[in-house]
Amino acid sequence: MDGYLKPYAPWVDGVWEKVERKMRSVRERSADKIPYTADSGVHDDWKEKKIGRWTNGFWAGILWLMYLETGEERYREIAQHNEEWLDRALLDAENLNHDAGFIWLLSAGANFRLFGGEASKNRILTAASSLAARYNIEKRFIRAWNGEEKKGYSIIDCMMNLPLLYLASDITKDPRFELVARAHADSALKNHLRADGSVYHVVNYEGDGVTIPDKTQGYDPQHSSWARGQAWAVYGFTLSYLHTGDEKYLAAAKRAAHYFIANIIDDPVPLCDFRAPDEPVYHDTSAGTCAACGMLELAKIVPEYEKKLYVSGAMRMLCAIEKDYCDFDPETDVLVKNGCEAYHDGLQDLPLIYGDYYFIEALYKLRGGKELLW
Repeated sequence: MDGYLKPYAPWVDGVWEKVERKMRSVRERSADKIPYTADSGVHDDWKEKKIGRWTNGFWAGILWLMYLETGEERYREIAQHNEEWLDRALLDAENLNHDAGFIWLLSAGANFRLFGGEASKNRILTAASSLAARYNIEKRFIRAWNGEEKKGYSIIDCMMNLPLLYLASDITKDPRFELVARAHADSALKNHLRADGSVYHVVNYEGDGVTIPDKTQGYDPQHSSWARGQAWAVYGFTLSYLHTGDEKYLAAAKRAAHYFIANIIDDPVPLCDFRAPDEPVYHDTSAGTCAACGMLELAKIVPEYEKKLYVSGAMRMLCAIEKDYCDFDPETDVLVKNGCEAYHDGLQDLPLIYGDYYFIEALYKLRGGKELLW
């Protein structure tokens, strides 16, 4: 893949220099925080507000990526403090849900892969056991949110949480975690991934057959195509292939990626929903940075003459986001602007911690980083 990336090397090095300078300041201002957004230019803090929020692992993930690239111990120190704070979420059984992977893969998972340690291992296995316990044996899926009315719900996001189960099987040499992950991935392939490569955000297994409930973070549950859900599919199926070697997951990831690439031909910054009305226009940079990470991983594993498609797709998005939506000022905590949490409810134009995380992860990959936090 190096040949396809060579033309981008000056851009990557220049952007990384700006990110590194900025993050040295941000890490100190946010050393005692678990941030989600920086709407006023300053990171908020979810330690007390909601310690189990699904986004609470991304700050630790950023810190670990910066540690891997710079070797600066300060990043490691803050990341390990974050991991310890998250123990309160791990002990709150009623609030644990399908997003355990987002939280503990990027905190305890990264720490364990790099340094081992019984405390991090215990966190991984406890979180993985909670995630596996959500598996519906009859319908073969991992349940999404809590609540009686949602007991049959599955969401495409969960594809990104499955590596927690693969990691647990690697640690314990017990196949049951991987078996749950693969069963869920098979069901997602069958029921979330449409024939054209787009995805349903939510499906409901309750009752006879599979239905589409009246809930989505995109424009419309039945017919629309939520871009971040599409990104979860691109990266999530790629990760399941990397962990299992099963070719059907690679084929699914490529289908999802092709649909994504087709929808950024005219505008390289993804819309929040690829099938929304022309107005209003809501972009979602977080969908772009996440999808770019998935495409860069895809480019590593496909045959030589397929690599360029995924590299160019990823780089079009990253370059456009950097040009129009990045803030490299060390005096602010915002890195990537114009994330979109959901199409409705006024959740647009936000600086989101996961948009920042995936932008930095993409740069880390482009600079040759080999350690995969997922």
